[in-house]
Amino acid sequence: MKQSKFFMPTLKETPSDAEAVSHQLMLRGGYVRQVTAGVYSYLPLANRVLSKVSQIIREEMEAIDSSEMMMPELLPASLWQKSGRYDSYGPNLFKLKDRHERDFILGPTHEETFTEIVAQEIKSYKRLPFSLFQIQTKFRDENRPRFGLLRGREFIMKDGYSFASNYEQLDQQYEDMKNAYLKIFARTGVEVKPIIGDAGAMGGSDSLEFGAPAAIGEDTIVYTDSGYAANIEMASSYFVKEENNAPLQDVEKVATPNIKTIADLADFLKISEKDIVKSVVYIADETPVLVLIRGDQEVNEVKLKNLLQVEDLRLATNDEQFELTQVKAGSIGPVGQNFAKEVIADCNVQNMANFVVGANETGFQLKNINLNRDFTPDNFADITVVKEGELDPTGKAELKFTRGIEIGHIFKLGTRYSEAMNAKFLDENGKAQPVIMGSYGIGVSRLLSAIIEQHHDDRGILWPKEVAPFEVHLIQMKMNNDEQTQISEKMYQDLQSKFEVLYDDRAERPGVKFADADLLGAPFRVIIGKKAAEGIVEVKNNQTKEAVELQISEVANYLKNEIG
Repeated sequence: MKQSKFFMPTLKETPSDAEAVSHQLMLRGGYVRQVTAGVYSYLPLANRVLSKVSQIIREEMEAIDSSEMMMPELLPASLWQKSGRYDSYGPNLFKLKDRHERDFILGPTHEETFTEIVAQEIKSYKRLPFSLFQIQTKFRDENRPRFGLLRGREFIMKDGYSFASNYEQLDQQYEDMKNAYLKIFARTGVEVKPIIGDAGAMGGSDSLEFGAPAAIGEDTIVYTDSGYAANIEMASSYFVKEENNAPLQDVEKVATPNIKTIADLADFLKISEKDIVKSVVYIADETPVLVLIRGDQEVNEVKLKNLLQVEDLRLATNDEQFELTQVKAGSIGPVGQNFAKEVIADCNVQNMANFVVGANETGFQLKNINLNRDFTPDNFADITVVKEGELDPTGKAELKFTRGIEIGHIFKLGTRYSEAMNAKFLDENGKAQPVIMGSYGIGVSRLLSAIIEQHHDDRGILWPKEVAPFEVHLIQMKMNNDEQTQISEKMYQDLQSKFEVLYDDRAERPGVKFADADLLGAPFRVIIGKKAAEGIVEVKNNQTKEAVELQISEVANYLKNEIG
């Protein structure tokens, strides 16, 4: 491809509203252009990378016998009403009506659609197991689309679904998909951490995320050097229930006027925040729940929601708390409470003695409260957010934090969708059973951003070989030099039969050409310059920054050895 004919509208200046490095470089390099908030056009460079990423995905999916197909993007609402997600999915779901006032959605994911077709076609265990996938545009009405392709309202996704007759088959499919994903990310040059994740609105049991460490990442990855890794929403730290032999002291009610925070309360009472039990009121599917955690900790709402197995969980407002308790926020406590249907305490509360809680009277606290003597929670569970430096669940390694981008997620769905949509098969005994499912996704367009976030320098992009838009960038320094033109044209014809080559034949200054070459980020750069008359050209490895001078006749073999 000659660059004079190639559509690559580069920018000299970085757009002021582009925060992520990947967003900045894709705009400056002419990879994407925004159509509206969270919606982008993929220009030729981005499209070439997307095609290569998609091909890698196809090859690894075929290697585990997963078949590609394509589902519609416009879906009847009735499919999602069957599964219950039409109402529960939330405001991210694009809803619309056709001219006949029938309800439709734009698909954010396709569990229901795949389950529906399998329900129609698969009737016997002999047809199981198998898996299907597609690479397709998805739609989610993000409240705050940002960071370019990292959080958009329209994006490209690989979504796959497995179907099995028993859980042993599902386990194998899940493991095969996990290994295939690791190969995909390795081939695209992305460092990933497989981490314990939350199934969220997808439902199901086991869930594994693939997080790409990156400074701009919105997720916090919790990990140890010994191999533990989890999304902060699911991460746990070491806990052992201890025998507490401290003498139980008498309960004392203390006035704490105008105290607003746990820190202020600890300072006022001259105690540690670890000696306070914080009482937090939640509304879980319209039912009030009282949650107790140590004063220096925070509630992990994902863990709490999973524990309660509810569709909706939110903090009670101050007005709701007062209506329930007749007590202002900050003075609510578990002793004698009668408003909450359930009291849940974090595991760490079990190791506390003679602690402070709200007195259920505005402006007062109770000191020297103890479990079982003064109150007993309905349940103890791990419901707090872990902190960096705490020990991992085995107690052997310290937890570390890093920012990351979620680029893949796999789930064991079980029978949630097959039961809702009547996807059944006849087993060996002729008995109807629900199909057992898995769901597997990769953010294909998001992967472009993740690759750039991990592969760039202060001048531009450093594409890994397998996904680079072009393998070789051939740059002629002086277009008015007939000898350079003759050599460049001949080399272009020779190299393009062996590699993907972009030939910069533009009548531009060298500075402009090199600036654009940095944004293109081809793994190898061949420069036809002042030594061309001597039969010598420069070949530069864009990753290592090493440059060698070669005879023109040596270039093709050198590149073949380097590119493979």
